[in-house]
Amino acid sequence: MPNRVRSIRAEAVVLRHSEMGEADRLLSLYTRQLGKVRAIAKGIRKIHSRKAGHLEPFTHVRLQFARGRDLFIITQAETIDSFLTLRENLTLLGHAAYVIELLDRFTYDEDENPGLFRLLVNTLSRLNTGPDFQTIVHYYEIRLLDLLGYRPHLFKCAHCEAEIKPEDQFFSAEQGGVLCPRCGKDERETRLISMPALKILRHFQRSSYTDAQRASITPRINQEIETIMLYYITYKLERGLNTPTFLRRIKY
Repeated sequence: MPNRVRSIRAEAVVLRHSEMGEADRLLSLYTRQLGKVRAIAKGIRKIHSRKAGHLEPFTHVRLQFARGRDLFIITQAETIDSFLTLRENLTLLGHAAYVIELLDRFTYDEDENPGLFRLLVNTLSRLNTGPDFQTIVHYYEIRLLDLLGYRPHLFKCAHCEAEIKPEDQFFSAEQGGVLCPRCGKDERETRLISMPALKILRHFQRSSYTDAQRASITPRINQEIETIMLYYITYKLERGLNTPTFLRRIKY
């Protein structure tokens, strides 16, 4: 006899959706219990659908769904937090989209990671309530890399393992972190990183978010950190990201 369809309750964040058929939507969700999953919301595009308002991108929801033959089927949806402030501010919306894109690109279907789910929800909540989106996003990047096993080496030279001295260094995505001036000068694909920028990244790597908030990031240092992190993340993904281009457009 065929297996019965299992009913599952899960907490999730809606990553994105696409139209499916005349009235359905296919959603990509990141859940606490299962990791990333794809699910169908049947009839959601109908005028009187009760689920429509609960399943918009960035929404934190509580779901009931069943495992179908190929995809999950959402049967109930309840909003936990819709993060309304994000939708009223284009800059915040752009950074929230960046947060979502990073998680989406780095993760695979049904690869459970409760720590990554908590980081995602906390980051969206911080963006929704806090004005310092630079600290919020850079802290997220560092923590995301930690949880995925891509923690950059920031305290010792990634090549010779010498202690990093208080002077400007090199950063190598291929070597996985900071290179001392002696090792870095012979590497072809590196980026310069100043000691103030390196100190911020180190602080984020070893601190709670409460402590990370105390960091003071100047526009110049923020730009430097953005460049280094995008360089490293792009190398690990082996492909470019879409949202940084959008963020540059709305910034200027």
